Amino acid sequence: MSSIAARPSVSLVIPMFNEEENIEHAIACAAEALDACSDDWEIIIVNDASTDRSAALVEQLATADPRIRLLQHAKNQKLGATLRTGYAAATRSLVVYMDADLPFDPHVIGRAIQALRVTRADVIAGYRLDRTTEGFRRTVYSYLYNTLIGFLFGWPHRDINFSFKLMRLEVLQAVELRSEGSLIDAELIVKARNLGFVIQQLGLDYFPRSRGLSTLSSPGVIVKILRELVRLYPEMRRPQRRIPEVAVTAAAPTAVGRRSPA
Repeated sequence: MSSIAARPSVSLVIPMFNEEENIEHAIACAAEALDACSDDWEIIIVNDASTDRSAALVEQLATADPRIRLLQHAKNQKLGATLRTGYAAATRSLVVYMDADLPFDPHVIGRAIQALRVTRADVIAGYRLDRTTEGFRRTVYSYLYNTLIGFLFGWPHRDINFSFKLMRLEVLQAVELRSEGSLIDAELIVKARNLGFVIQQLGLDYFPRSRGLSTLSSPGVIVKILRELVRLYPEMRRPQRRIPEVAVTAAAPTAVGRRSPA
């Protein structure tokens, strides 16, 4: 396990689909928070074939600031594939996942880095302290899903699909992620734990979406989660540590913005 410097380098990954009402504000808030806890950071926005002005807005920001990088999917590939693209592009010692609608204050990244240092964990997984603000249906869905994952894999997780995950880069280098949809959060956590990485949970204030639309609790998304869970269950139970590749050539998305030195 590598040590964590007082102000470690950080990659922040933001998946994006039709977030023109949120993305500029999210990047501004994230940059301010990263400045407070890191001297070397990057923000990686993965555009999952948005049909609004989201990509154009980020492209302008990336052109002005080399620490902001825009990766483009030519066609919509859903959350799992979008996160896998972002994770594969991360270059810093710590990697954070955050949604574009700011479900938490990005300043908690500093608090999570301190928790990682104190507990010597490999992953800090956030959970919502108050779930009632997202509505009854989504609260019930989340409770049933967390219960199912805990039953299947023998480890109770308070809020496995919440978008806050802070992890050492070594975790992503070791875990082979295959999910195309929203199972990816559970796949990451379960595989990391079963490979021997230490995971700690951290309670966070949750802010429900105030602008734009979310489709992550639609019936289609839930059906896809269950289908992928059936397909990936054996692999999640007994994951194999990924062998680092010298070069990755598979379906590389286009990028905007220069990469600053690691």
